Amino acid sequence: MLDRSESALGIVLRSRFYRSAFLSLLIAGIGMSAATPQLTLFLVRDLGTPLPVAGLYYVTNLAAPLAGFLVGRWSDRTQDRLLWFRLCSMVGGIGWLAMAAANAVWIPFVVSAVALSVAGGSMATLFAACRDELSRHPTRVENRIIATIRMAFTAGWIIGPVFGSWFGGAFGLRALLVGTAVCVFGQMIPLGGQRVERFDDPTLIERPERRQIDHMMPLLVFTAVCVLAMTGDTIKFGYLPIYMAEQLHVSDSVRGAVIGIQPLLELLLLPVVARFADRFGPIRAMTVGAVLGLAGNLAYALSTSVAGLFLGQALTAGLWACVGALGVSIAQHLYPEGVGTASGVFLSAIPLGSAIGGTIGGIGVAAIGLPHVFFIPAALTTLSIAAFTILSVREARLR
Repeated sequence: MLDRSESALGIVLRSRFYRSAFLSLLIAGIGMSAATPQLTLFLVRDLGTPLPVAGLYYVTNLAAPLAGFLVGRWSDRTQDRLLWFRLCSMVGGIGWLAMAAANAVWIPFVVSAVALSVAGGSMATLFAACRDELSRHPTRVENRIIATIRMAFTAGWIIGPVFGSWFGGAFGLRALLVGTAVCVFGQMIPLGGQRVERFDDPTLIERPERRQIDHMMPLLVFTAVCVLAMTGDTIKFGYLPIYMAEQLHVSDSVRGAVIGIQPLLELLLLPVVARFADRFGPIRAMTVGAVLGLAGNLAYALSTSVAGLFLGQALTAGLWACVGALGVSIAQHLYPEGVGTASGVFLSAIPLGSAIGGTIGGIGVAAIGLPHVFFIPAALTTLSIAAFTILSVREARLR
């Protein structure tokens, strides 16, 4: 089925599993992105949470790395890779229903830290199943296959916020959270009763035993470097709208256009990034992405007009296209004996970066104000560029 000369799109269209994974991520992306921008509003408006306390909600993302690691480890010990995908989806659906029914401030915090952290493992196990299929049917366009499937989730993040704003306004935020629960449950539907057997590479089984932490160290280093590059995203979503409204005095429609342009450009760039990685190497592509992320943060920090913010969003889209198209694949190659663990650890870096970015943003805004707070993620991204450059040089030497 996976002819080396065939295009990535052709492979995805001909594979029942890849098609199902694409639809599953689209449903999940719509549901998650519909609710996520409305959660702070739900905490404040429906539960009467003070705004400073509501801002601490994203600190619950610190539980994601532990949950991602555990789910990934259990996935690597289970014969059917999709078993944990279904379990995580059910836990996530129940968690969103509990969120919708919450009548006390503490409930959403507990639900997020416990149920939604586990639910994040569904995407990790789905990508681990994709890696199992690619290992059984090798192809030269594997980066493009992953990027094509990942495009569904990005497309969901374009559709979801618009739908969520309308649905929440028309039917209420609790109804919106119920709708998200339906989507999280619904991501299981496209896969039906399919099974994806865990792939065990005999060359890895025969490798000499070393300490597990030694095996995982490249993965952990790569994940930490990605966290450095991603910290600016939470600051952007939290404070860029405030900067545009209070200092640049732009209209609601223009603010929406500035925020919405990034996922659209990211969607368009995903296959471009995958082609670049197939030709020049994935780590080198990640280095270029980090350079674009640095330029984006500097554009935010130095902008005195909306044009500069549009430029920043376009540059930042390049970084996130690299993360979305290549990050999980690189992580799986760095820890091939446990691709479920690798997927869980890397994907949990995104909410971890969100939590760290939120903390940095709150402190930075108080200290140096807007828009200069973006110099902080710019400095962190500079460190990630240096680290990616070192990793790229080492990768070239190993070839």
